[in-house]
Amino acid sequence: MKWHRTRLALLVYLLAACGCSSDTAPSGGGAGGSSASAGPVTVAFISNNPYEFWTIARRGTEKAAREFNAKVEFHMPPRGTAAEQRQIIEDLLAKGVQGIAISPNDAANQAQFLNQIADRVPLITQDSDLPAGSKRLAYIGTNNYEAGRAAGQLVKEVMPEGGRVIIFVGKLDVQNAVERRQGVLDELAGTKGAKGPQLGKYELLDTMTDDAKQEKCQANAEDALVKHGYDPTHLCLVGLWAYNPPAMLAAVKGANLQGKVRLVGFDENEETLQGIKDGHIYGTIVQQPFQFGYEAVRMLAAIARGDKSVLPQDGILYVPHRVIKQDNVEQFHEELRKLKQPGAP
Repeated sequence: MKWHRTRLALLVYLLAACGCSSDTAPSGGGAGGSSASAGPVTVAFISNNPYEFWTIARRGTEKAAREFNAKVEFHMPPRGTAAEQRQIIEDLLAKGVQGIAISPNDAANQAQFLNQIADRVPLITQDSDLPAGSKRLAYIGTNNYEAGRAAGQLVKEVMPEGGRVIIFVGKLDVQNAVERRQGVLDELAGTKGAKGPQLGKYELLDTMTDDAKQEKCQANAEDALVKHGYDPTHLCLVGLWAYNPPAMLAAVKGANLQGKVRLVGFDENEETLQGIKDGHIYGTIVQQPFQFGYEAVRMLAAIARGDKSVLPQDGILYVPHRVIKQDNVEQFHEELRKLKQPGAP
């Protein structure tokens, strides 16, 4: 089933990227998307922070809005808090929005509120999911556990003899952070449900959170290097959110340890990609936020018009992750530049 979802999601992505009609693209539930001639609808897309990652998702929502005759209210909470997300949702409901896609910032504590919202308007999650049993109609995004395992594989490649690992992430009450971190640990330990600190040949020194603030992540990394920077070639910093790798790299450069301390990241921040080109970051696991945006609007527009056939049968549409290293970073970077352009693709 996981293989089927991944293959299906990839096919939808390729059809969308080449400009093919989305009415011919398969949906998770079997039928095509909604007709753009059925009258305009207004839907919303809410991120979990204001970072550049979401600019790419916005381009996806814009493409879907054109194709499915939808107006999109796109919101990025400036401080990345659950309270901001709640206020945004309440304002959207007052405007009469007909569907909401959200990346929950504090899934466990937001679940009750978001379930109440799901009773009023169609609700889907993207990028990060709600706990099992929620009333959301679908999740669109990466299989975060498998993506975490892919990051763990990069750690194993860059430190094959073993070593020490520090994980950096904004928060640990966000589902994607929990799943990515567990994927890293399990891959290093070679077993499911690993907790550390000993993970086979690897040792987890710490998991440092920064409340989704890049400057705080850099300060955390600087402190970690002071404490653990001895024997730098056997130390790997792993960043699970988009702004973490640039912050880690800034700290490493400040300590004059670039090329010595190993760095593994997530997402496609410009500084992260340049760090890979320069040989300072070993690799990054990238998602496809353009598809998060595109698929969210496609689904919500259809549901708002009464067509639930667009929903995946098991409520999950996984969009495949990619592994970016020096051998493919230039090609990927060029693809990314095109996706960031208004009106792309």
